[in-house]
Amino acid sequence: MRHPERRLLISVDMERYSRRSNLQQYDAQENFHTLLRAAAADVGLDRVAWTTQQAGDGELAILPRDVSESRVIGRFVPELNRQLRAFNSSRTAAGQVRLRVAVHQGLVHLDGANGFPGHAVVHVCRLCDAAPVRQALAAFPEAGVALVVSTEMYRDVVREYPEELRPERFRRIEVEHPEKEFREPAWLCVIDEDMSSWSPPDQPSAPVGGPPPAKPDTGGGAGAAGTGIRTGDIRVQGQNAIGPHATAIGSVGRDAVFGGEGSSR
Repeated sequence: MRHPERRLLISVDMERYSRRSNLQQYDAQENFHTLLRAAAADVGLDRVAWTTQQAGDGELAILPRDVSESRVIGRFVPELNRQLRAFNSSRTAAGQVRLRVAVHQGLVHLDGANGFPGHAVVHVCRLCDAAPVRQALAAFPEAGVALVVSTEMYRDVVREYPEELRPERFRRIEVEHPEKEFREPAWLCVIDEDMSSWSPPDQPSAPVGGPPPAKPDTGGGAGAAGTGIRTGDIRVQGQNAIGPHATAIGSVGRDAVFGGEGSSR
């Protein structure tokens, strides 16, 4: 067994591949490789040097050690999006190629008996298959690429060396696969689209395999903004008021007067 190497990893998957007929899948595979090769060549990347693991609807690529991460994320992905948009503009929906692209980096064994062992490989594939990434691409029918990157890639590359990307257009998401006990933050954008009005699907807030987060104490001290008022066994939610004869109208269903003589409960 060779020592693992730290590499840049790209996972790519075609949208709606399984819904195509046999001949449409055949054509989609041909166009997929043609478009990837053309986009890489146009930004000075050599696809021949990429180590890939093929699937019918996509691939996992492990890039050479000396590849520029900013060129891959900030130039190759936008160029791929441009080529996909141009290609799709003259085709019906069944003939279009639209891609989910995930980028991460980490240690990977290149001599595995049946693939590439390594947590980084699992991580990038989970990002590519995330529900928010699928839904974001579906929400923008003219787009060619939905790009999701790990937190490290966003912090170190997208924000510092964006090239043609706009970091402010990325949205932070939670990638969750509960059945696989996987939950990680990531950053998502649909290339050349404004996602400011797009909302990701609701996602559970509890960590995978952990207890649900503790709920805030809604009966905190009097006058705590937005937390309600408690006195004895009465808790009032709503307009906060403190001091003698102050009135608070809330969930107890009537006016409650606290403090001073004649106060009632």
